Amino acid sequence: MSFFTNRQLKLAYEFVEYTGRNVFLTGKAGTGKTTFLQNITKTTTKRNIVVAPTGVAAINAGGVTIHSFFQIAPGLFIPGMKTETSEDEQNAQLRVSKVKIDIIRSLDLLIIDEVSMVRADLLDAIDNVLRRYRNNSKPFGGVQLLLIGDLQQLAPVVKEDEREILEKYYQSTYFFGSNALRQTDYVSIELTEVYRQSDQNFISLLNSVRDNRLTTSDIEKLNARYQPQILDNYDKGYITLTTHNNQAKLINDKQLKKLNRASEMFTAEVSGDFPETSYPTEYNLDLKIGAQVMFVKNDPSPEKLFYNGKIGEVVDIEEDVVFVKCQDQEEVLAVTELTWENNRYSIDQETKEITEQVIGTFKQIPLKLAWAITIHKSQGLTFDKVVIDAQAAFAHGQVYVALSRCTSLEGLILSSPINTYGIKTDSSIISFNNEISRNQPDSNQLKQAQLEFQIELLHDLFDFSSIRKNAYQLQKTIQNNHTILSSTLPEKTENFINVLNNNFYDVGQKFNNEILRHTQKLTSSVEESELIQGRIKKAVAYFQPKMENELIQFIETIDISSDNKQVSKMLSDVKTKIEWDLQIKNDSMLSCASGFDVKLFMQAKAKAAIESPSDRRKKSMRVGKIKVKENEESENPELYEQLRQWREIAADNLNVPLYAILPNKSIVQISNYLPANIAALRKIHGIGKIKAEKFGIDIISIVEEYCANNNLRPQYEKTEKIEFEPKKKKISTKQISYDMFKQGLTVEEIATDRGLVISTILGHLISYVETGEISADELIHEDKIKLISDFISSNFFESIGEIKRALSNSVEYSDIRVVIAHLKYKSNGKT
Repeated sequence: MSFFTNRQLKLAYEFVEYTGRNVFLTGKAGTGKTTFLQNITKTTTKRNIVVAPTGVAAINAGGVTIHSFFQIAPGLFIPGMKTETSEDEQNAQLRVSKVKIDIIRSLDLLIIDEVSMVRADLLDAIDNVLRRYRNNSKPFGGVQLLLIGDLQQLAPVVKEDEREILEKYYQSTYFFGSNALRQTDYVSIELTEVYRQSDQNFISLLNSVRDNRLTTSDIEKLNARYQPQILDNYDKGYITLTTHNNQAKLINDKQLKKLNRASEMFTAEVSGDFPETSYPTEYNLDLKIGAQVMFVKNDPSPEKLFYNGKIGEVVDIEEDVVFVKCQDQEEVLAVTELTWENNRYSIDQETKEITEQVIGTFKQIPLKLAWAITIHKSQGLTFDKVVIDAQAAFAHGQVYVALSRCTSLEGLILSSPINTYGIKTDSSIISFNNEISRNQPDSNQLKQAQLEFQIELLHDLFDFSSIRKNAYQLQKTIQNNHTILSSTLPEKTENFINVLNNNFYDVGQKFNNEILRHTQKLTSSVEESELIQGRIKKAVAYFQPKMENELIQFIETIDISSDNKQVSKMLSDVKTKIEWDLQIKNDSMLSCASGFDVKLFMQAKAKAAIESPSDRRKKSMRVGKIKVKENEESENPELYEQLRQWREIAADNLNVPLYAILPNKSIVQISNYLPANIAALRKIHGIGKIKAEKFGIDIISIVEEYCANNNLRPQYEKTEKIEFEPKKKKISTKQISYDMFKQGLTVEEIATDRGLVISTILGHLISYVETGEISADELIHEDKIKLISDFISSNFFESIGEIKRALSNSVEYSDIRVVIAHLKYKSNGKT
């Protein structure tokens, strides 16, 4: 079966691969849905994951369960209902790991298998998680869905008390009742070519059962397979399909007990995380010679001697081998242990691609007793000979699933006559399926959807609405809390918004309108239009440099620090949203510098969504320094930042709020006044005797070191009374940092181990650069050494601050200090 030999499969593949439309792929049993799933995950260029509603379905599909990946709690999801639970508590309940958040942020395609078992509210719960972590208000956070399943097969489980509640919010409890899905223009593609059965009369009969169109003639044909006289003596190879697990177990135990043979027990080997509910066969597998068994895994060898669902008989058993004879094969198969994997999705740190990581394995003989299995576990399997009790308590769709497991009418035996009352159908399903059949998409709709997808990508790229919305939120929060923030922050934010509106939002709107006009005349794709490609290149040339210089630079350096942790968190959260949006736009635009290519564009966008802006800034430097924030009220912003970092560490260690250590205004005063003894420190507003005794040594040490490294004169005050004596140093603190560095520890590791800030450790190590004991390129990249050295040799300056302002964000203060120490070492005639 190939995408390109089956018209419907080819159409489904192209809608998934080349458009952004959500796709529901359905079809009768045996039409190739499972095979399509296996192929699409191997061939699509889109970043995808596969989820399923149950553990067994997830293992079979090579994916994970919906609840485990999205961390959705059991129970109902009521759309729009607000609880008293705080947002922080909700986040804690979700427990979505950083890896999963990275996957969600960078996801292009979400594949849901066996979607017939997914309730509408569960699909809306998925939508809620995707919107939240992608910071995207579009349905499903803008992720494309591929939904695979047959609604005439197994239905979602809905208890009566749950149904009463859900019916108030949903037109249907089936997945297509999802409020989020109903907001999208999804396409439904029905596969009609049946591969499992070749008998057209039997296929027609199954269709009548599926669509609740059974005639008297159809009932007679089916009941002709009711043959009670042979039920106790039917040939080997028949498998009974039951509605419940205990029924299947009773039949299997009874048949196994009849065999007058010794029993052999095979115990599975389980490692890592592999839930018992996902076991593909028994943990303790009890077999006898003569037992009827079913293979529960495809043969991984090139010979492909067996497949999942193949029936056979055990003819011999050795220590770790079971010999099975199947009716359609002369050769006896030697069956040994095989391994199932329980995977989870992760991000490859080098390629940034979504990969599967094995977290658990289940190793066992790939067989199970097969005189009977449940209809639920038979879904997706094919049998030549089947026994069905048509008067059992079947749920919706179960009769059709049971009948359609068989390859032919001749291989079917009914243990009781069938009647129309036993075939439960749902009128909403029939109506929905009829609508699908009447509205199958064609190649023209595919072409239009492909163009719409490309236009949407471009529109999002040059649309600054989301950044604008968050910028106004930032401004509002600043205005509401201006008394505890920097006095110039409101004005700076106002200027930022004006630049954003005039240079980006307004221009972006005009450009998108222009692109829309051009695309209305298109007869091909955006990628093939020279006119539009030329306009895209010019737009990127305009927006991208301005975005870096006018937006990204501002938002990276704006100081939103506050003593109030709640306000600080609110500002930090919205600032991060703006930074992330700008980062994604910047990288996406760079991918279009030479023209718009959908594949390259989506790769760039996905990778930009994974790495947080703060992590990216750290990676851009040889050592992971925290970026200096320019504060208009501080004359020494680097010292100001060092003191803020020290305050955070002290507050964490003592488990107290930031202001309990030092108010923000006190830090500003310290960075300006440069107190070098207790008397001078006591002159700072907010520092009394107790705080001076408690934190004085730490603060003075940071100030003195900063002054020494920057040729500044600290302030001393005369005192008649010695407040307290500093502890005598047993060993130089610089020497300790140097020794740890030479032992192979990084700057960050030394800082963490010693409980000091990174800039302090760098100050220790820089003194050894001046003596030549540490090479400058051990601390910073050679490119930065050359950049700073060239500037110093060709320019006159009076302070390090002048160098920093001239070189802007390309270097840090510590970088400059490293190079100055390096040049001093060289000027002494040493190399």
